[in-house]
Amino acid sequence: MRNLIFHVWAICTLSFFFSSCGGGRQVSLCEGDTLDIRYASHLQIVEGDGYTVVNLRNPWDTLRILHTYVLVPRDGVYDTDSLPKGTVVRVPLQRSVIYTAVHCGLVEELGTVDAVVGVCDAQYIHQPVVNRRLANGSIVDLGNGMNPDVERMIDLRPDALLLSPFENSGGYGRVDRLGVPIIECADYMETSALGRAEWVRFYGRLYGCSDKADSLFASVEAGYNAWKQKVQTCEERPTVFADLPVGNSAWYVSGGGSSIGRMYSDAGAHYLFSDNESSGSVPYSFETIYEKAREADIWLIRYNAPQDYTYRSLAAEYEPYTHFEAFRNKTMYGCNTAYSRFYDEVPFHPERLLAEFVCIFHPELCTESIDTLRYYAPLK
Repeated sequence: MRNLIFHVWAICTLSFFFSSCGGGRQVSLCEGDTLDIRYASHLQIVEGDGYTVVNLRNPWDTLRILHTYVLVPRDGVYDTDSLPKGTVVRVPLQRSVIYTAVHCGLVEELGTVDAVVGVCDAQYIHQPVVNRRLANGSIVDLGNGMNPDVERMIDLRPDALLLSPFENSGGYGRVDRLGVPIIECADYMETSALGRAEWVRFYGRLYGCSDKADSLFASVEAGYNAWKQKVQTCEERPTVFADLPVGNSAWYVSGGGSSIGRMYSDAGAHYLFSDNESSGSVPYSFETIYEKAREADIWLIRYNAPQDYTYRSLAAEYEPYTHFEAFRNKTMYGCNTAYSRFYDEVPFHPERLLAEFVCIFHPELCTESIDTLRYYAPLK
């Protein structure tokens, strides 16, 4: 129902948007084919005659458009008045700058790293090909993504900047004034795992590999739904909660409407905070978490540390952890993101994480050993 409502909304919005292009011809959606976007609620792609229009819905104000891109062949000659209104992007990209490790990983998988000349926050990038190019200088580290080295960026002569937008950010500072198309990667605001992964179809069109991107997503979708189907007959659903408090402050928990909260359910577990329908993280006190989750069957933790957490180190860090049943029963699983490619891979390969959750929650359905999982491992 949600996708149907968005589909109707998007057609009405785009029809108005295109027909109100000042000075240009009126462009009807009948001139192009709207791709069947099945899961992403903030993305629409219309392939027209000689161009592709990509419409992004504003995740923070869903009655408005965040950005419209008009993708045109790089070598074509165009009268911009003949195109729909939007940011014109010549594709395939050849000299892009990418702000996030997540999108670096995707570009590497699509086989288009040659089209990347600069990155931000290189210390968080674990992709072998990108790291080799950083080492030999063919990709330039532009520093912190919140305050990149704009002078070095100008020297690179980029044809697009891929970055993640934030609510009420006030724009992108000096980068806004470079005259370079800014690709607002709002995929992280999708509330379903497959919804975010489906954005690969947009990125594939930016880099000239739409068929490969569509095929990749079809494989991800099939894998995810196959694992989801496996647990449909499971009568027993273990209770699950996740993560740790941040310092001495709140314990942030994923809402039941978030992609990870929904994934626990898809993997055949009862997520103890599913009654909170938030699509983001919700802060709770330790006391609230303990009251609700002290008898949980499984406790998943994700952290970044030089050494893997153990039951001993957790107990030394905060003795009340030892009172949870999952701690006592040794049913805790940890993901150390200091070396795991969790953040690089999972956004566009949620089927891998779902498979892992199924193996943890229902090991009888999994042929792999619980000790050979990709991201999580039983705490030692």
